[in-house]
Amino acid sequence: MASPPPPTIFAPARRRAMRGRMRVLERRPDAPRFLAEDMAEDVLDRLAFLRHHPQRALVVGDATGLLAEALTAQGCKVVRADPAPVAGELAIDEEQPLPDQGFELIVQLGTLATVNDLPGAMLHIRRALAPDGLAVMSLCGAGSVPSLRQIMAETDGDRPAARIHPQVDVRAGGDLLQRCGFAEPMSDSRMLEVRYSSLRRLVADLRAQGLGNCLARSGPLLGKAGLARAEAAFAAMADSDGRVTERFAILTMSGWSKALRPPKF
Repeated sequence: MASPPPPTIFAPARRRAMRGRMRVLERRPDAPRFLAEDMAEDVLDRLAFLRHHPQRALVVGDATGLLAEALTAQGCKVVRADPAPVAGELAIDEEQPLPDQGFELIVQLGTLATVNDLPGAMLHIRRALAPDGLAVMSLCGAGSVPSLRQIMAETDGDRPAARIHPQVDVRAGGDLLQRCGFAEPMSDSRMLEVRYSSLRRLVADLRAQGLGNCLARSGPLLGKAGLARAEAAFAAMADSDGRVTERFAILTMSGWSKALRPPKF
């Protein structure tokens, strides 16, 4: 019996528009890039620790280009891809088979957080790996933006609305790796903290890094009154310097194609 289709949590059209807006905003000299930079640097650290030196890699979502440039400098042939590609990148739909196979390294930076069929996307990644190939998948996971969650809860009051995406935790990430047949699965999380002087700056940073709302059934617009309540909630949370600390939990899942086990669905 065929498995039922995954639930539609995210709207594909809104997701593409969100990613496309991010690709435009990232061109600004002062664009926030701390999430993409942290993910790229972490992948390079992991590769150095594992002494994995791929000759051919697929890199998805490398908004800054840091990872692709570093791999290329090491002699790796890099194929860059993105759901909203710019010049030099392939267009990719993570819920469909990848455009090629036989990659010794596949890296996904940030984009898997908003796919409707995450197990399916991870299975496509595993199938596109060469024998002994490595996949590294990073995204904002459970525990991210707790301050904004609290602000929105206080803003909506007795009528809570869907405004922030559901998030994958470390345990679920490990389970997914095993289900999809990855060998030596590893799932871990680290926290980044950023201090903000205004709610508007916090929201602007999220949008500029592709973390806006692309839910299929999102809540109603706040309006002026709602925005005023949200800004008041932000001010109430601020420290003596007038700033609120926001946290971003970077979930990283990795696994090898050494054991080509069938997925457990």
